[in-house]
Amino acid sequence: MQDLGIVMRALALALVMTLSPLAAHAGETVPYTVDGETFEGYRAEPDGTSKGLVVIIHAWGGVTSYEQKRADMIAALGYEAFALDLYGKGNRPLDTDAKKREATKLYEDRARMQKLLIGGLKEARNGGEEAAVVIGYCFGGAAALELARSGKAEGVKGYVTFHGGLKTPEGESYSAGTPPLLILHGGVDASITMEDVAALSRELEAAKLPYEIQVYSGAPHAFTVFGTDAYRQDADEKSWAAFTQFLVAQLAN
Repeated sequence: MQDLGIVMRALALALVMTLSPLAAHAGETVPYTVDGETFEGYRAEPDGTSKGLVVIIHAWGGVTSYEQKRADMIAALGYEAFALDLYGKGNRPLDTDAKKREATKLYEDRARMQKLLIGGLKEARNGGEEAAVVIGYCFGGAAALELARSGKAEGVKGYVTFHGGLKTPEGESYSAGTPPLLILHGGVDASITMEDVAALSRELEAAKLPYEIQVYSGAPHAFTVFGTDAYRQDADEKSWAAFTQFLVAQLAN
């Protein structure tokens, strides 16, 4: 009954937020530096005592109002949320070609991606050692798995990808002790195929790691992005409910 209550509250919250796409943000932008470079994340604080920390990795457009909205939704659930920045302050590509260029720079320099992920995680914790769950959307999902494979993120209790890239680069692998993974995927995603999903499952099984994969019928790539042709309310609400249950399980005191 408790799990059902969690799911129903999560669905209700998702519906309210979907119907209020222009709701005011509750958080604030946060400038920070990594090795002398300036970045700008977004932090949303819950009312009352935090249940834990959720770190959000942005899609290929950088930290936008979408990531800010998701951070606010997470804060409304009682968690502290921080959307880290992998592109740099003021670097928010708008067209598809520009977004692809920025994402490709990091895909081709995995060491830099990892450095910026660790730097963002450090900023999210305000220099502390708070336990965290790391999530990512699209490009951000691929980056979340990059962080998981790196083994460099101490204190992370789990990773979640929403329609994220799933392929493991040559020379990388998931090591023993990698925290649980939750993969939330659209059944008709043309960018990240079901073959990619199956390959990841085989890889995680071989490594004997804890994971769950949910596939939503009829959902294309970017099915959680409000106000777009790709948005699918049913898949968005189901994935959000799975995510909130994952938070409860991984960040329980």
